[in-house]
Amino acid sequence: MSLLDFSSDVFIAAFFLYSGSFMLYTIAIMGRKWSGRKPEEHTARWGKIAFIVSSLGLVCHLAYFFTRWSGSGHIPVSNMYEFMTFLSMMVMVAFTVIFSIYRKIILGVFAVPISIIVMAYAAVFPQEVQPLIPSLKSIYLNIHVTLAALGESFFAVGFAAGLMYLLRTVNFSSKEKSDRKQQRLVEFTLFSIIVIIGFLGSVFAFRGAGYETVFVRSNVTIDSPGQGDSTIEKVSYKMPPIVAPYHSEIESFQPFLGMKEPLFEAPSWMNGVNAGRKFNTVLWSLISGAILYGILRLAARKPLGRAIHPVLDGIDENDLDEITYRAIAIGFPIFTLGALIFAMIWAQVAWGRFWGWDPKEVWALVTWLFYSAYLHLRLARGWQGRKSAWLAVLGFLVVMFTLVGVNLVIAGLHSYAGTD
Repeated sequence: MSLLDFSSDVFIAAFFLYSGSFMLYTIAIMGRKWSGRKPEEHTARWGKIAFIVSSLGLVCHLAYFFTRWSGSGHIPVSNMYEFMTFLSMMVMVAFTVIFSIYRKIILGVFAVPISIIVMAYAAVFPQEVQPLIPSLKSIYLNIHVTLAALGESFFAVGFAAGLMYLLRTVNFSSKEKSDRKQQRLVEFTLFSIIVIIGFLGSVFAFRGAGYETVFVRSNVTIDSPGQGDSTIEKVSYKMPPIVAPYHSEIESFQPFLGMKEPLFEAPSWMNGVNAGRKFNTVLWSLISGAILYGILRLAARKPLGRAIHPVLDGIDENDLDEITYRAIAIGFPIFTLGALIFAMIWAQVAWGRFWGWDPKEVWALVTWLFYSAYLHLRLARGWQGRKSAWLAVLGFLVVMFTLVGVNLVIAGLHSYAGTD
């Protein structure tokens, strides 16, 4: 067995160990009412087992990382698959650090799924080892990307603790206008998470079914009056086409649930050959997420926030507020070093300038400014509790757009990270 084969095997083992630990963390919290033991004893016993399992998963994840590094000859953070698998590993490192400090078992119920979701998202991309392009052959790849991901992983733990704080403190039984607004915002946050899960589910479902529809279109480039070159562009859809690429024709169409043609064509401002496919993916994510949310809502027979709220009974909200702040306070200087300082040094080495207003650079700066504002408002203005929690939740949404939206939607010098 080669190192790369072994690397893939231990990565899968890490995924299943994380999934198992999540279920064990859930049993530790949810099963305390029916265990026959004192709630504290039940939680401590199962929480300890869950932490051991998640730590074993992290050991496997580290084994994946170092064996892939050895087998490929370069640090495995050079494309979207490698970066997302590394980010998921860093989330577990951050969770392990914060858990070791605060020993809050409920944190595993919310933090571990973030790593699982990121791992699943990584699997959407090609997993083959790819040679480094010239601009990536630098020691700053190791420093910039790893520190940026580690900082973002602490932001993820802060997000988990902040969301827990909101689920713990929002009054879901109140009819007051201010409380109703908080309830809707929490429910929308949960819906957004479920949309991401729905996206992953639909991708793997259609990929497993081998679905493919291909569109073609011709582009004419005018060199001089009366002369031009015509090029044929093809785009392959791995999900049934609700929306077709702008100004395209069907080359091959695989029917789905009676659908024999796209419902409509992408608007003219989505003129890029892949813009329609990305828009189609967004639509499928919303549809599958809405269906999944509806199923969970019917099963709970109440809004999900209200259903989860009792699970956090007895959890000290001040501890959750402290964990939110500490996680972000740890992650901020690490992110500053990785995503800004070393990134600018690398940009100077690779491209001859420290700053170029590339979309990824701009959104890294937006992320840094957001968390700078969070720390300022927390320390100088006394924004604690619910205000702090909402900032932690919104901040991680900015992080996810920087990682996913900028890489896959906005073209720029960093777009190599999103190629598939």
